[in-house]
Amino acid sequence: MYDLLIKNGKLVTPDRIYEAEIAIQDGKYAAFLAKGTKVDAKEVIDAKGGYVYPGIIDCHAHLNEPGFEYREDFETGSRAAVSAGCTCLIDMPLNNDPSLMNKEIFDLKMEKISKHSAVDFALWGGIVGDYDDKPGSVKNNMNDLVDLHKCGVAAFKGFTCPNGDLFPTVNMGNVRKALEILKPYNALCGFHCEEFGQVLEREKEAKAKKQERTKEEKIRDFLDAHDVWTEYVATKNVIDMARATGGRVHICHVSHPMVAQVVKDAIHEGLPITAETCPHYLGFTEDFVFEKGAPAKCTPPMRTKEDMEKLWDYVLDGTLSCVGSDHSPAADEEKDNETKDIWSAWGGLNSIQFFLPMMFDMVVHKKNLSPTLIAKVMGYNPAKIFGLYGKKGAFELGFDGDIVIVDPQKEWKCEQEKLFTKGHISCFDGLEGKGAPVCTIIRGKVVAENGKYKEDAIGYGQYVTPVRND
Repeated sequence: MYDLLIKNGKLVTPDRIYEAEIAIQDGKYAAFLAKGTKVDAKEVIDAKGGYVYPGIIDCHAHLNEPGFEYREDFETGSRAAVSAGCTCLIDMPLNNDPSLMNKEIFDLKMEKISKHSAVDFALWGGIVGDYDDKPGSVKNNMNDLVDLHKCGVAAFKGFTCPNGDLFPTVNMGNVRKALEILKPYNALCGFHCEEFGQVLEREKEAKAKKQERTKEEKIRDFLDAHDVWTEYVATKNVIDMARATGGRVHICHVSHPMVAQVVKDAIHEGLPITAETCPHYLGFTEDFVFEKGAPAKCTPPMRTKEDMEKLWDYVLDGTLSCVGSDHSPAADEEKDNETKDIWSAWGGLNSIQFFLPMMFDMVVHKKNLSPTLIAKVMGYNPAKIFGLYGKKGAFELGFDGDIVIVDPQKEWKCEQEKLFTKGHISCFDGLEGKGAPVCTIIRGKVVAENGKYKEDAIGYGQYVTPVRND
């Protein structure tokens, strides 16, 4: 007798959709059976013809614990994630205090987050430039990278743009050194690519304008300060460091087709480069920033309509092989249009609770593309790139029994007062679409139904480490 049987569903993989029953035993896929096969199971879930995915992986999310729990913590962020169909997320350090830059902080983080995550999770480690550790000393964390790798982090993240004192910017020397250190371990290094000097000077110039600026003029100044050239130059520089070292590089949240083309050229050259984008770059433009103001501030910013449409070509041809939410929440007062302008507002979007619904609506209903694209860029590819394949990302015997059942016609609406995240200001407030998860299962356990997490899911999530040979 199996623990769980999912019947009457349409299984979705990167290359096909087919009907089959799924049996789960001891939290793993135990059998894939012809439709209508009679088997005994302790629990049976009728998918009612819905699309059945082998879990959804969010490869880029900031849950801010430890350090900035007033913005988000693992309980609030993970309950929103599973409600939206996410079965595994890879948490990324930001300006946390402390950010994940050594083994001691890793131990501290695990002690906190492992107790109350509803979602299975992997971790990005940090790559940081010089910082003040204590009075009189300045150092970076190059000597801590191997220890973090041994802790099982899935990848490493650095920022090439101004980023604050708690998670200092890396220069190209840091990038090159990190790639040299981590290459023997085949470790992946991801980068927020905006070139430091351009951003610093262009922001300084914009903020120094003496004439009174309207809200719209300030937004235009902000967008111009973070134009495509800041992203393009940084991306080329980081790729050059991959060329110099042979180290694996992942370009985070590509926002513009010109940047995507640089990535494509590097891939065709044979360099070990991968890249991702996000729903807000595929479905929204700079006009959205003018409309929403502070809640829509993020970097890189959203681009023009023409840029947005061209970016889809690079998702479809596989250049942008992953889509991550880049959930980067804020306290409500940090996104308040009444008290914050585009410069003083927190830069990040509250998006995790509508990560899958937004993408499904865009892919299937707006673009008339196959639901298989979701399985590829939000499951299979992230699992492969971040080393989780073997546990996550595919319908394979012995993999974790993760399931997301999506009703393709289920209507949804983002209402920020109903968000499960700690902060409730979202630029997506009022957004509507079709296609939403009706059941989320992690390792054979139902953790959410009909857009609402289960209370007993809190604490169920487990740390997932990459499948490695070292």
